[in-house]
Amino acid sequence: MNNQKSTINSARIFISYRSQEPDLSLAKEFYQALKASGHQPFMAGECIRLGENWPERVDQELEESDYFLLLLSPKSITSEMVTEEVRRARELRNNRPEHKPVILPIRVNFPRSAQLNYNLRAYLEQIQQRDWLSPADTPVIVQEILELLSSGAVSARKQSQEILMPALESLEYPPLPVAEPELPEGQVDLASEFYVEREPIESRCYEAIAKPGALIRIKAPRQMGKTSLMARVIQQAEFQGCWKVPLSFQLADGRIFADLDQFLRWFCASVGRRLRLPNKLADYWDEIFGSKDNCTAYFEEYLLSEIDKPLALGLDEVDLVFQYPEIASDFFGLLRAWHEDGKNRDIWKKLRLVVVHSTEVYIPLNINQSPFNVGLPIELREFTPKQVLDLARRHGLNWNLTQVKPLMAMVGGHPYLVRVALYNIARQDITLGQLLKVAPTEAGIYGDHLRRHFWNLQQRPELLSAVKQMVAATNPIRLEPVQAFQLHSIGLVRLQDNEVIPRCNLYQQYFSDRL
Repeated sequence: MNNQKSTINSARIFISYRSQEPDLSLAKEFYQALKASGHQPFMAGECIRLGENWPERVDQELEESDYFLLLLSPKSITSEMVTEEVRRARELRNNRPEHKPVILPIRVNFPRSAQLNYNLRAYLEQIQQRDWLSPADTPVIVQEILELLSSGAVSARKQSQEILMPALESLEYPPLPVAEPELPEGQVDLASEFYVEREPIESRCYEAIAKPGALIRIKAPRQMGKTSLMARVIQQAEFQGCWKVPLSFQLADGRIFADLDQFLRWFCASVGRRLRLPNKLADYWDEIFGSKDNCTAYFEEYLLSEIDKPLALGLDEVDLVFQYPEIASDFFGLLRAWHEDGKNRDIWKKLRLVVVHSTEVYIPLNINQSPFNVGLPIELREFTPKQVLDLARRHGLNWNLTQVKPLMAMVGGHPYLVRVALYNIARQDITLGQLLKVAPTEAGIYGDHLRRHFWNLQQRPELLSAVKQMVAATNPIRLEPVQAFQLHSIGLVRLQDNEVIPRCNLYQQYFSDRL
């Protein structure tokens, strides 16, 4: 009977951590305590056997977990893998009636006022957190977790709303894998310390956003700087007398995309919330009319009418909507209609749109109802050698093009990868020669970045197969258009007419070895 009771009460716990101290030792302590109490914890370093398919195992454990124990530390908040694990745990929780896994964040020597990357801040909003400051806190937190698992419930109390400043990049902190869509007031110069302008792009955007009814389209693969550019454009609009609202579709729950009506309600409520206007959907949503008509009325008769100046609305990661063709055609058609109305009607001249996406529009859209063939098109390119040299000197490195050339031979002009390299070299954590030697391995500074890409590809067998085919080839290869666009979107390939090649030598070497 006791064995049966133990089995019934046994919980599965996924421990998310960074394999560096003190996170690693603390994760082991939690793992051992939970296991000794009859629970089934999963810790990658303890549970994945040599030669096992780790992405597959991680997916399985996340799917089956009841709880997601997250160790938040200065190291883990810069981890792409940790951020992706949190995103997937949140997605599973939001899409399940039992709301599992329950997310349990523990801040490891990480004060509440410390900076989280933008996505983590949103994912963990209103989730109660605990603080670990020293080994003396370990037994207290372990006991609280065991009591929680025993009861099977989570406290309904929500932590108080804390005003956290957006994360700023500096030599004191590693580069964040997710850019801030909004610049902190009064700190624009500080936030721009490592921002490299790619003129004439910025000046063209600033000129365009000043015009009534403006529409700017920014396209670039992941981590190429498009969100940072959007932040500066809507910041410029604010300087010119507009309200600014950044909205990332990455933060929408999966259930929001269930149908058009629910999606447009979320869209209207999200914009209104950021304008600090009361939610009046009930007053403007009439079932007699269609969802698009209701959404238009909400903007025209309420949001735009209520504000006393124009609205610069930055829509980030809109290509996530491409995955839902039924919603995409209507939503993007709506944006196009509003833009056209802005040419003639004063109320719609108040709306200025910045639409940010990572890939070509690979869904069928009526050419007269698409926002992707009007307005100002902006496509961000990689950094040039001159720009990389400028960035190196901002990091305090006395470099010339002799040092820039081998770095770019490995990572190209990829903004995020260049920044990670310069940060670590400037802090004297590694030399350029050492970096290049281990760069395409999981032991190098890009190990976390490469593992996230590999994990994501495992979710998409057709993309994994395409990458395997590409890295084995000696010449550019032709892929199905959707596959080529999606691989370009996540930043793994470079498009050459109708063919693709690896974006940089880092990916060529890593995936040649892994696949």
